[in-house]
Parts: sequence; structure tokens; C-alpha cells
Amino acid sequence: MSARDEIALTGLRAMGYHGVLAEERVAGQLFVVDVVLRLSLAEAAAGDDLTATVDYGDLAARVVRAVESDPVDLIETVAERVAAIALSSPRVEETTVTVHKPSAPITVPFADVSVTIRRSRA
Repeated sequence: MSARDEIALTGLRAMGYHGVLAEERVAGQLFVVDVVLRLSLAEAAAGDDLTATVDYGDLAARVVRAVESDPVDLIETVAERVAAIALSSPRVEETTVTVHKPSAPITVPFADVSVTIRRSRA
């Protein structure tokens, strides 16, 4: 079955210490994460049943904890970590994760740096 329904969490904010440069690991910086889950929501809607969907409050807390823990060099790695959390619910068929690093150490003016990954069970 291919899910056409989505749950989206946009703009989750967390302080992380990810980056290649030593100063990023010391000072830390804000990371912003968007997560889209693709799953069927028909059962949850029909029964008004939280157990038939994904608790997005719990998901948000887990994503923030993942961003705040275990520093890595690349935001690509952070995105994979978040995707694994999203797919840990057996109801989720696919996920799209975007990790924004708005304070990346770039020497020219910019608005944002982000990576987006798409993962599925298949």
C-alpha cells in the first residue's frame, strides 16, 4: 500500500554541536529540522485513535534529543539519524527529512544551508 497521507513537523529547533570545524563542536549552534511522514491516516481518523497514527509530540521530542546528542561532522548524518527515528514507527512507510544549519560557517552572506533526504521501508 502506498500512503498518500502525511504528518509534517516543520521548524523543530535544537542546539547541536555538529560540524567539521572545532569551533562548531565547542560553541554549538541552532539546527532546524523538518520531518514529513507518509502513512495511512484513515484508521486513526475513522476511530479518532492516537494508537492508529504517530504521536507527533513524542516524535518531536525524539528528533530534538537526536539532534542534541552525539556530535557528528555532517548534517547528512544528522538527517539519517532523524530518518531512522521516523521510520521506527511501523506505520510510517516513507519519510522526508530536511536539516537546516542557518549559522553554518560560510564566509559569504547566505540565508540557510540544508540537506534533504528521502527514505522508505522498501
